[in-house]
Amino acid sequence: MKHINAGKISDLIGNAAKASEAEVEAILAKSRSLKRLSLEDSAALLMVEDKALLDKIFSAAYFVKEKVYGRRVVLFAPLYISNFCVNKCLYCAFRADNKLTKRRRLDISQIRQQTRFLLERGHKRILMVAGEVNGGVDFYVQAIREIYEERLGAHAIKRININCAPLEVDEFRKLKEAGIGTYQIFQETYHDSTYRIMHPTGPKSDPDNRIDSIDRAFQAGIDDIGMGVLYGLYDYRFDTLAMLSHIEYLEKAFGIGPHTISVPRIEPAQGTEFKIPYPVSDDDFKKLVAVLRLSVPYTGMILSTRETAEARDELCGFGISQISAESRTSPGGYSCADNNADSDVQFCIGDQRTLDEIIGTLISKDFIPSFCAACYRRERTGEAFMNLAKPGLIKDKCSFNALVTLKEYLDDFASPGVKKAGYGLIGQARKSLDERAQLELNTFFRAIDKGVRDAYV
Repeated sequence: MKHINAGKISDLIGNAAKASEAEVEAILAKSRSLKRLSLEDSAALLMVEDKALLDKIFSAAYFVKEKVYGRRVVLFAPLYISNFCVNKCLYCAFRADNKLTKRRRLDISQIRQQTRFLLERGHKRILMVAGEVNGGVDFYVQAIREIYEERLGAHAIKRININCAPLEVDEFRKLKEAGIGTYQIFQETYHDSTYRIMHPTGPKSDPDNRIDSIDRAFQAGIDDIGMGVLYGLYDYRFDTLAMLSHIEYLEKAFGIGPHTISVPRIEPAQGTEFKIPYPVSDDDFKKLVAVLRLSVPYTGMILSTRETAEARDELCGFGISQISAESRTSPGGYSCADNNADSDVQFCIGDQRTLDEIIGTLISKDFIPSFCAACYRRERTGEAFMNLAKPGLIKDKCSFNALVTLKEYLDDFASPGVKKAGYGLIGQARKSLDERAQLELNTFFRAIDKGVRDAYV
């Protein structure tokens, strides 16, 4: 597989088992200074099993996440626009030969209806998702246009990110011109033979084309990229190190790595008898999230509703900076009362809470829920974003804008209990701002009280 030295990664895993406690302590000290970890460093941390050392890894991850991103957690919702797909991925309900999946491609009115549902809940950020079909980019562009045009009073979707199959450079340019934020694509697994077994036919059967799609997106001018692996297909240690190796290549080739890393674990999918070959335990999952946070401290980390409510609440403290909320994983799914009841869901949902319930829990744990998309619109993307994130400066803008978007949500959408708790959190959080920022926040809040929405710095 391109850019991946499987032999080197396997050797790193074997050698890392010999890392001493002192060596692990030195790596953690390095990570606390927000320095990028080497593959050797990351391998050593992934091999740790001692509980006392693991606690130190978690503590370091908590410190780094706070240092770079502060207490804010960004919220978004996936919007599936089609589940037609030409691939036959063994683990996916959308695979072409799955006769149990009801195929749907949303039309313009359905796309706007689904968008309106999300706006009525208080969502402002969308991850648009579609299966792989030929000539899909024009449909994507049309859908993006419809999502942005939908309104609920003063409210509109602030930013659309997209998860779709590999495209050519000219097609990526169309997405860029349509106003997407991040292009997201998962390699699924970096283990070559496993990849080919899991993806036997269709365009996705070529692992190098999938890897190269990120290069093509960068070449087209999309400078915020999201990547990830599907944990459970192969040894989590190998796939984590291989992904970090891919990131090293991107940093050398383009000067920046991914804007976000996602960490999905395989969940059951209807119409498949797929047995997870390398199940990742909750303890190992927690460790790999913490190690990724330490390895690339400036990169956002995303956790979907595949995980349970309890796991998501905990992992926000160890590295996760973005979470989906009240998700549906089927086209038109926001018209269905039950997350897992549709005959066309891609996978089962673990966290069944409403957006309001999730926000209430975040507030109770002193996290600041955020719907901010200011960086995209202030052109703090790509290298410009990383120049602020790497030294830990981005959190000042993130925390300020998070408080603004939280007040908007509380005023317009929150339940009474969440509203009361949220105002209390804002009162405490604003004390950490300097005098100038507090005065500026007061100005923003007065404008919100007068009906202004979607203000940001």
